[in-house]
Amino acid sequence: MGRVREVGTLWIGGRLSWLEILCLKSFVNQGQKITLYSFEDIPNVPEGVIRRDGREVLDTDDFIKYEKKDSFALFADYFRIHMIAQNPGMIWVDTDVYCHRPMDYEGDYVMGFELPGETRVNNAVLGLPADSAILADIITFMEDRFAIPEFVKPSLRDDYAAAKAAGTPVHVSQQPWGVWGPMMITHFVAKHGLLDQVQPLEAFYPIPFPERTRMIRKAKKVEARLTEATTALHLWASNKREMGRRFGGLPPAGSFLEALVEKHGVHPEAAPIGERGRHVFDTALIDAVDLPEVTTFADLGGGAQALALAAYSKWDCDIALIDLTHSGEWAPHPSDWVAPYRAFLHGNGVAPERVRVINRAKDLRPTDLIANLAGFGDAHKIKYIAPILDACVHSDSRMLLDIRKGSGSVPFLRDYGTLDYLSKRDDGGTEVNRARFTPKPPIETATDPEWAKMARGLAGRDGFYTDNGSHSFLYMPRGRTLVVTFDNLDIAMNKREERRPWGFHFIEKQGWSMLGVLAGGWTWYRDQWVADEFDRLAATGFFAQFERVVFYGASMGGYAAAAFSAACPGADVVAISPQSTLDRALVPWETRYSVAWDRDWSGKYGDAAEASKLARRVSILFDPYEPLDAGHVARFNAPNVVKLRTPLLGHRLGSSLHQMGILNPIILAALDGSLTEAGFYNRLRARREFPRYQRELFKRALASGHPALAKQLGHWVLARGDNRMIRQEMAAL
Repeated sequence: MGRVREVGTLWIGGRLSWLEILCLKSFVNQGQKITLYSFEDIPNVPEGVIRRDGREVLDTDDFIKYEKKDSFALFADYFRIHMIAQNPGMIWVDTDVYCHRPMDYEGDYVMGFELPGETRVNNAVLGLPADSAILADIITFMEDRFAIPEFVKPSLRDDYAAAKAAGTPVHVSQQPWGVWGPMMITHFVAKHGLLDQVQPLEAFYPIPFPERTRMIRKAKKVEARLTEATTALHLWASNKREMGRRFGGLPPAGSFLEALVEKHGVHPEAAPIGERGRHVFDTALIDAVDLPEVTTFADLGGGAQALALAAYSKWDCDIALIDLTHSGEWAPHPSDWVAPYRAFLHGNGVAPERVRVINRAKDLRPTDLIANLAGFGDAHKIKYIAPILDACVHSDSRMLLDIRKGSGSVPFLRDYGTLDYLSKRDDGGTEVNRARFTPKPPIETATDPEWAKMARGLAGRDGFYTDNGSHSFLYMPRGRTLVVTFDNLDIAMNKREERRPWGFHFIEKQGWSMLGVLAGGWTWYRDQWVADEFDRLAATGFFAQFERVVFYGASMGGYAAAAFSAACPGADVVAISPQSTLDRALVPWETRYSVAWDRDWSGKYGDAAEASKLARRVSILFDPYEPLDAGHVARFNAPNVVKLRTPLLGHRLGSSLHQMGILNPIILAALDGSLTEAGFYNRLRARREFPRYQRELFKRALASGHPALAKQLGHWVLARGDNRMIRQEMAAL
């Protein structure tokens, strides 16, 4: 058996894409020790990879790059040489090098020819003795960043010499690609007579660069090139560009790369390929969505399959396919793209019932994220989507779209909101911008004439409706139990078909009275008028007329339910994923909801964790694995607090409970006072059959170093049905 080797690599640029995750994971799965150096935090490094600070090798902020290509490959070339010098025996590998089998080379010279003919040596895989003459020679050469390389063509050397003589020497960052890479390594290997130490082509580069796209073609075409000599296989990062442009950033079906991700249980849709420069690939657009949660995704025209899958993977959202013709008419029959789109989603683990096709206006619904790629505003006239925007856009919506210069899209969209440009490309001499559309923030008002008229009708003769221009109170008397709910007017009017405050029909059916408090925006009800109104109701005996009072809300409404319950001591509180406050002095770790940071959080209703101590019972439903939510819930520490944990269901856990069919009975029991912890957790057992919970639990087991437990869970899940993610991970295990 050969020598056990450690490999090292470097990443600059934030999150890893699935290609880097695949390569890193391949070394771990083969039992080869691998260290990843970085100069900043990387949020998605695979389990088992050793993390080290790049400053252990180079304590610098001088990240030199090829200026013409805006690439840090030049710094990586410099870093790898110093990593090898400081870590005797360590082999450098690029982050696009896949471990086919462990590298157990006995000698410290580990390098390979990259082209037929055995002349050019690549440095994607490189090992050199730490005390070798060649390594010392290379380090000396690289210290002079204005050196004239002996190995560039004579005409270029003459140009560099002339520039140096004129007092304007050419910096290495302006020199040809590979000047500190394969060109330099090839030169010094020959100079030191080490060609006999170089591995043959099939060791690391059986698919050489000119044939690199074989990796994204039929798997057999690559597998036929692999031999007993193949160990670490260079996958060529430039394939990322090809996949981003042609395949939405995903490995093509039937390709060698698809076979590898299946083998190692890597999920490309969860770690999309991004791109520096002028073009942002479809799946990478997920990082441009500045929303904490997306429950509904719509593709307008069928141009965003990969983005839809990425959104589903990240948020477990419902997907709508809007089948509109190029001329803005509803397709009389399903367009050609619909069936393949649905098959693609289903084949990648999206349940069929989570996807719906919209082919008539009355089926449009408010939508969180809309994709309009290479569609209206680019290939087709933007004006045709006016009905879509009117029906689907709400205050928290985002749309990702392509805008062709001269299409008239910018002035058209200006009436609806604002644009942030993400990237640009040249299409036959015409500039096309990829952009994020954000609707205009709603005017902070609850006095919409239509709502006011509707609310007064709902209140009737015995109820009441009041407002101050940004918040409103609607009271509807029915029985001796009062439920106080907190809602956002924009959601009530634009995201619900019945256009009623949350729980209206549910509460009406029980014969309970209802006081609906609505905010005209994301205000967290931090308005003195709201506080004064609750004080007035308390002082006039409004709450005292009821036998039972329950304050209910979720997220922002959950905060308000707990905070304003102080107006009615002895009331019950039911809060889902609440915030305790957004006072930066009390919760400096809360990074969401910056829109409300500058509001006044003082007063008796300011800190919900304190205000709710006057309640009889405070029932809080939350996901303990959502760190920010858990941080807020930890501040509710009074004896009257009952914390009901819903692990791995996320911030918007109400949506998950609804999909499981247990939301209504849980809320009903909470509101009528019959909910016990035992009863709650008994109903929550339904999560065992819930795909999202199964996936999250499986990933947790792996991440915590319990593969046997993950396997046991995987066998249990797959014996009862299919779960694509778990099936893939089980194959890798």
